Amino acid sequence: MADSVPAKPRVAVVFGGRSTEHGISCVSAGNVLAALDPDEFDVVPIGITRDGGWVLTTGDSGDLRIQDRRLPAVTEESGSAVVLSPDPTLGAVEIVDARDGVRALSGVDVVFPMLHGAYGEDGTIQGLLEMAGLPYVGAGVFASAAAMDKEFTKKLAVAEGIPVGPYVVLRAGQSLSPAERDRLGLPVFVKPSRAGSSIGITRVTDWADLDAAIGAARTIDPKVLVEAAVVGREIECGVLEGEHGGLPEASVCGEIRVTGGHDFYDFEAKYLDDVAEISVPADLPVAVSERVRELAVRTFVALDCAGLARVDFFVTPGNEVYLNEINTMPGFTPISLFPRMWGASGLDYQKLISRLVRTALRRGTGLR
Repeated sequence: MADSVPAKPRVAVVFGGRSTEHGISCVSAGNVLAALDPDEFDVVPIGITRDGGWVLTTGDSGDLRIQDRRLPAVTEESGSAVVLSPDPTLGAVEIVDARDGVRALSGVDVVFPMLHGAYGEDGTIQGLLEMAGLPYVGAGVFASAAAMDKEFTKKLAVAEGIPVGPYVVLRAGQSLSPAERDRLGLPVFVKPSRAGSSIGITRVTDWADLDAAIGAARTIDPKVLVEAAVVGREIECGVLEGEHGGLPEASVCGEIRVTGGHDFYDFEAKYLDDVAEISVPADLPVAVSERVRELAVRTFVALDCAGLARVDFFVTPGNEVYLNEINTMPGFTPISLFPRMWGASGLDYQKLISRLVRTALRRGTGLR
């Protein structure tokens, strides 16, 4: 637990990164940077290139948005190279300048790792920040890794009695057996086990197309999930860590309905084609809405999450609720449900960002 919270904390917003979700991370960061009140926080915008280079950027939100279906990116030309030291006695970001050598930027109080996918949402940067002794927004090392890996999300959920649909895990070189095909039935969804933003997912309606779908998923992750399709509505719920050590809180629910000829809510439907219909709050019976909110909090606790999460479910025509997945750093783009659900719950975007930062400062690093 942090001993004290600075009057005007310096927040390093880190975005981009080495994952396939680089561009979406940039879009989310643009919105977060615009929402951080300059009277409340000093902001240090740090981008990570696709190759893993860290640069101090201008943080101009105008450069961090989708334009003509093109996603933004962090490049070496985006700013001066910077290094975050793992030395907890420093607490500083160092600027590496060809003319001036290495010089320290003033201390950073907290990091907002606005990173999606591998090397950002999977426990890796969380481990670096723990070593550096820098508080950060969001889940810790274990929860980040477990939530990123859909296999272990499901295993932990099942252990807690949270319902999940039928699935099979395929490690490198494996494919479905005839018995597994019979158990799952068609259609199935084939997806990378450790990826997000619906990248690499294929809906398979003919077993003849299975191997190609597995191959597409394995271009991202050698471990692949094959999930039975759950017929129903896509319902999401936001969870926030309770303030001052209180119990986690659930937002109102939101619903996504895909239109425009897309078979499911894939990457293009989400971010490029703008074809989804979104309802916040979702039009659900009160008992079903409360069931979703209860399971969202239980999932958050089961994975030992912190800060925030978006928990996704399927609700069947018979009002049965099944966990789909949990995201420990959900999107903060203009279409993202997490901030919209909290807005409908009475916490606007700017206050949401402020709460996340101040919760992270109070929590600090180390065992919690």
